[in-house]
Amino acid sequence: MRVVALAGGVGASKLLRGLVRVLPPGSLTVVGNTADDIEVHGLHVSPDLDTIAYTLGSAADPERGWGLAGETWNARDAMERYGMATWFALGDRDLATHLYRTRRLREGACLSEVTQEICAAWNVTTPVLPMTDDPVTNRIVVDVDGTAEDIHFQEYLIRRGSPPGVIRSYVAGVETARPLPAVVEAIRTADALVLCPSNPVVSIGPILAVPGVREAIQRSRARKIAVTPIIGDAPVRGPADKLMPAAGIDVSCAGIARHYADLVDTLVIDVRDRDRAAEVAVFAKCVVADTLMTDLDASVGLARVVCADLGLGGLSA
Repeated sequence: MRVVALAGGVGASKLLRGLVRVLPPGSLTVVGNTADDIEVHGLHVSPDLDTIAYTLGSAADPERGWGLAGETWNARDAMERYGMATWFALGDRDLATHLYRTRRLREGACLSEVTQEICAAWNVTTPVLPMTDDPVTNRIVVDVDGTAEDIHFQEYLIRRGSPPGVIRSYVAGVETARPLPAVVEAIRTADALVLCPSNPVVSIGPILAVPGVREAIQRSRARKIAVTPIIGDAPVRGPADKLMPAAGIDVSCAGIARHYADLVDTLVIDVRDRDRAAEVAVFAKCVVADTLMTDLDASVGLARVVCADLGLGGLSA
């Protein structure tokens, strides 16, 4: 049994922590988004890959959903003393990850190699594959008092607090990026594919935009399922409701179904949206479940729903 999950952000990590407890050991491979990567204080930071590694390593902060549990902020406070920008907060323990990644990249290692090393350090046995080793970047074009500004997604999200007025978004460098060969092979040989409840524009979108990835999914004979990141007319967290309209995607579970219609067989929607099941069913089989993963038990419960629809047997306790 081979299951591949496309993932980015906190919502994806919450589902992944359920999947690794439900699926047989060694059956899951994760393809992570790298378009949110950013250089901070001269360090290469991979937010989505780190969130996945920390979550699967049972080390993530349970309240924030990102970063490490028990984190301290002494380095950040000292940086503020020197007048350095600290809008992208890096905790003291988290800094070690970025220092290590940056050193290894400068030594000539590729991002996929370093990601394996970081996962091993956190005792993560599930393969976590960056979608590409090539640099790609989520960029947001936003209207600021009548002027279009082109900024990094992290600046849009964190420094500016996800303001309205998004004109468009794009993934810089993706046209010439090469998919990680292991990603294409994992998709080709998968028995099941899962699109996690991640932002469809800046998390799942960049993975699908890497040349060859979307086509590999479309050619795959695997069962394919997505979990909506939208409940009602808003995302569970993050700025998807600001970004989706600019990308032509309706902010609803039905909008997600339409957006993924050529990729998945099934869409899991939240129980609070059960009245929209018929709209979803136009584009994909609709499964209704509680998608709000407030704790580990809820993550496991949703993972069981996903696996049941995929027809996966031999599930763990």
